[in-house]
Amino acid sequence: MRVVLAEDLFLLRDGLVRLLQAHGFEIAAAVETGPELAAALAELDPDVAVVDVRLPPTHTDEGLQCALDARRKRPGLPVLVLSQHVEQLYARELLADGSGGVGYLLKDRVFDAEQFVDAVRRVAAGGTAMDPQVIQQLLARRSGDDRPLARLTPREREVLELMAQGRTNAAIVGKLVVTERAIAKHTANIFAKLGLEVSDDDNRRVLAVLAYLDHGR
Repeated sequence: MRVVLAEDLFLLRDGLVRLLQAHGFEIAAAVETGPELAAALAELDPDVAVVDVRLPPTHTDEGLQCALDARRKRPGLPVLVLSQHVEQLYARELLADGSGGVGYLLKDRVFDAEQFVDAVRRVAAGGTAMDPQVIQQLLARRSGDDRPLARLTPREREVLELMAQGRTNAAIVGKLVVTERAIAKHTANIFAKLGLEVSDDDNRRVLAVLAYLDHGR
């Protein structure tokens, strides 16, 4: 599995390279600036991109914008974004096109090697890997009774948060200690209450979060 990695801090970049290589990933490129990232994504056609939001020369959202541009040119390009803080606008923008694997992790998660490597693999396979803190902040923006989230029960909201993190039904069963049948029922209720029509698209789990966010803009 070929990875393009973008991180401007040398020690962190070098550590991520070593970690990923130790778990069988091929590092196609490890870069530190936005222009280098744009060139690597265009030329190397990686299986997944692991990208810091803030890169030189602007140190604003250079990394994210390079990744979004690459996804426009190659729809579905798997992208895992790393950020120092929860930035809701960036998280929503990354999720907005609803295609391909996406992830948003706080950099603190990088120090949990197993969790980080699992996130890279999940995103590369077309899934999602959302940091629990990101999801909690995205879902806690407002609490008006007229919004779709207000129609969810506390258990359904809990299931939604776990789904948005990228958890499978089996993982949610283990986390909440309930039956698979119960989770399937909660999931169906969530989709119905958020107005998501029946579909074979696995991204409905992410779209369930987006449906709520769209109503809160």
